[in-house]
Amino acid sequence: MTPIHDDATVARRVVVHGRVQGVFFRDTCRREATRLGVAGYIRNEPDGTVSAEFEGAPVAVDAMIAWMRQGPRHAVVDRADVEEISPSGREGFRVA
Repeated sequence: MTPIHDDATVARRVVVHGRVQGVFFRDTCRREATRLGVAGYIRNEPDGTVSAEFEGAPVAVDAMIAWMRQGPRHAVVDRADVEEISPSGREGFRVA
């Protein structure tokens, strides 16, 4: 699939709660973000959540947020908190 692009750039921070560590959440998210052309990062947090920041075209960032609400096959997402943040010109997507 070709990355999704448009003229606007948005950024969002997402914190996912549930059984989200140890289920390939971060690597699967990285692959999905790369497929959609979204920049940012994802990391495990000490409290058991997974946090991520996404930056890119609004439709692509919205697709990543929708993906985070489900996660990979073995994840159990209880909730995803989404916060609007300012774009910072990130490039690429990394697992932190």
